[in-house]
Amino acid sequence: MIGLATLSLFLLAVLALFLSPGPNMAFVLSHGVAHGPRGGFAAALGISAADLVHTLFAATGVTALVAAWPPSFDVLRLAGALYLLWLAVQALRGGGRLHAGAHAGPVAPVAFGRIVRMALLNNLVNPKALLFFMVFLPQFADPARGSVPLQLVQLGAVLSAAALAFNTLLGACGGQVGRWLQRRPSAERFQRTLLALVMAGLALRLLFLDRPATPVASLSLQGH
Repeated sequence: MIGLATLSLFLLAVLALFLSPGPNMAFVLSHGVAHGPRGGFAAALGISAADLVHTLFAATGVTALVAAWPPSFDVLRLAGALYLLWLAVQALRGGGRLHAGAHAGPVAPVAFGRIVRMALLNNLVNPKALLFFMVFLPQFADPARGSVPLQLVQLGAVLSAAALAFNTLLGACGGQVGRWLQRRPSAERFQRTLLALVMAGLALRLLFLDRPATPVASLSLQGH
């Protein structure tokens, strides 16, 4: 089991990382603006689910095996960039909303589950996220307190729950901005363009991402 002092320190570190602007924050906010609070929540849910998967990979040694293969970083980086560019194109072409009802308009709604899957996959193919969990979680595990893999799972579950709460609040803030924009002319076009620009920007970030020389010092949760 994880000690109370270690858990408190871990939560403080996680909170500091959450407050650092990065791709997760951009992803959640842009989907909140484009699809309302439920869209932001869907993005938050997908990111938290990916955090749990990364945790399991780190705890079982899968991440270490992937990291040991030199081309893996570039393979994931390019796959993630291509996926984000595809999302940017879909945002411009689709123009769907998550809202339903009398005010939804003629635009077809975007499925809640689709945004969850997009956020999940986007996070899983991010090589920096993979390395982050490998180097961050073990710093708070103590072999003297029992099974290290079990402690990693516990820490990852806490991180995932905290990320869900933080990103849900972030998505709700984005949703309020989106509702305000809905009252303006050409709001739909602006929301689609904003979402496409964010996805394209994240894709370019991945394309020019270098493999960290010192992972522990350079990786951050919002930067993964």
